[in-house]
Amino acid sequence: MKRRFVATWLIVGVVGLCAATASAEVPSSGQPQAEAIVQCREAAEQGDAEAQFRLGACYAAGQGVSQSYTEAAKWFRKAAEQGNAKAQFALGVCYHAGEGVERSYTEAVRWHRKAAEQGLAQAQFALGLYYALGQGVKHAYAEAVKWYRKAAEQGHAEAQFYLGSCYYGGRGVEQSYAEAVRWFREAAEQGDAYAQFALGRCYYSGHGVTQSYTEAVRWYRKAAEQGFAEAQYNLGACYYSGQGVEQSTALARQWFLEAARRGNIRAAQLWEALE
Repeated sequence: MKRRFVATWLIVGVVGLCAATASAEVPSSGQPQAEAIVQCREAAEQGDAEAQFRLGACYAAGQGVSQSYTEAAKWFRKAAEQGNAKAQFALGVCYHAGEGVERSYTEAVRWHRKAAEQGLAQAQFALGLYYALGQGVKHAYAEAVKWYRKAAEQGHAEAQFYLGSCYYGGRGVEQSYAEAVRWFREAAEQGDAYAQFALGRCYYSGHGVTQSYTEAVRWYRKAAEQGFAEAQYNLGACYYSGQGVEQSTALARQWFLEAARRGNIRAAQLWEALE
């Protein structure tokens, strides 16, 4: 299966985590926000690990304070050193991205391992990626699968997709289309577009499931409606050939155009050819 692009996944993940934490703890504006920040800072300075993490989250998200990754990393570290798993994950992200600290994959792995060993699914998934990519650790698909599985079993959709991909390609685990489909489905039902597309491909080819163009189209459509270009192209191709849907050149061109707008060259060529 085609691998998804992962260069920015970590920073996106921690920004989301921090923004959610900051928003939950700090009012959006005005005097209550300022008071909440003061209270959070007081607790953080007294050594409260959760408050230290929340304050770091506020600095990372720029919520109630001037945005500063340096300050975010400072407070994440204080909480991480007390064993706060969310802070350990966040500090690992800072090291991975080089935000607020000098970039170091080795340090990123170290902090993510600490959080992963406490059961934090985001960190378990991160550790799996490090082993798959050979960042900060020796490349080892078997270890990647181990950590993907831990996160996947907690319902982490991206980990479920990656675990399914390992089963599909036989990387770090015995090849099994049936297991690949199982994990693709788990992630697809949570709305993961990559998994929806992958599940659609399994139905199209009959890998791990009874072959069904109708089911392939159903899952291609779910991914296509999220803007996934390859799924848009495949859905267009199904409309053009009448596989799983009533044949429609007009709808084929519509989906080819959507895919072309997202950089799919084949879709652009077919859209022009069908004009």
